[in-house]
Amino acid sequence: MRVVFMGTPEFAVPSLERLATHGYTPIAVVTGPDRPRGRGQKLTPTPVKEAALRLNIAPILQPESVKDPAFAEAVAALAPDVIVVVAFKILPPEVYTQAKQGAFNLHGSLLPRYRGAAPIHRAVMAGEPETGVTTFFLKQQVDTGAMILQWPLSIGPDETTGDVHDRMMDLGADAVLETVRRIDAGTVQTQPQDDSLATPAPKIFPDDARIPWEASAEVVHNHVRGLSPYPGAWTHHGDTLLKIYRTRRVPEHGTPGAVVEAGPRLVVACGEGAVEVLELQQEGRRRLEAAVFLNGYDFAAEAHLA
Repeated sequence: MRVVFMGTPEFAVPSLERLATHGYTPIAVVTGPDRPRGRGQKLTPTPVKEAALRLNIAPILQPESVKDPAFAEAVAALAPDVIVVVAFKILPPEVYTQAKQGAFNLHGSLLPRYRGAAPIHRAVMAGEPETGVTTFFLKQQVDTGAMILQWPLSIGPDETTGDVHDRMMDLGADAVLETVRRIDAGTVQTQPQDDSLATPAPKIFPDDARIPWEASAEVVHNHVRGLSPYPGAWTHHGDTLLKIYRTRRVPEHGTPGAVVEAGPRLVVACGEGAVEVLELQQEGRRRLEAAVFLNGYDFAAEAHLA
């Protein structure tokens, strides 16, 4: 079976590795261009490119635009049976229809719930107890194609998006392998999505990450863990930007945003209840546990976060 794999970030790497170690080594990998990264702005390959090089997979295509007709021609020249897409750009039909037995995507939710760019973030922010992975055949409207398989994944009450992401990477890799096996064996059975049950998972913008202290402690707690480790829920103490990465709900109360305890614990009041801040970061500084942070940061009396 001629498999072409398309993906860019770390999330896609286990899926590529799983295919390569179970008899479905891709004939080509498509990933994003090398970009300047880090303090030295050194030109750096994507995690998927690094994995492809390690696995001796060639060619590696790195189109600047997936809409470039030359890219569609390059994919057609590969004569793929299947195109596997994991955390990559939205492909035009001219590209994904080149796969004789279909092109499918791995999505980080139980579709049709949480369609969009940030399904893990949005599920954790909403306080969902469960999410999952879905593989589905591509069609022109994003995240709407016929579903091949769905596997659930629990979300713990204190897990962050990073925690769920790391477990989902592994589950998703198994789902990708199983989907390719079913396509290869001709045993795929699909199920259409019920659009009436669809919910959105739009991209996270900076303003979305502001902490809504006026909400309940449960909402604030879910907001913080849903945005951890990236991009990080933020708030201001005066002119100082603080990012908060882990919290837990506590019974204290006060005016929303008020710092009701600043040693040895850091406790901030919400619209209902309060949260204890466990990990946070001052802009330009390292991420620290709250007790260590408070050793070097002074919250004046009646401090307030907004």
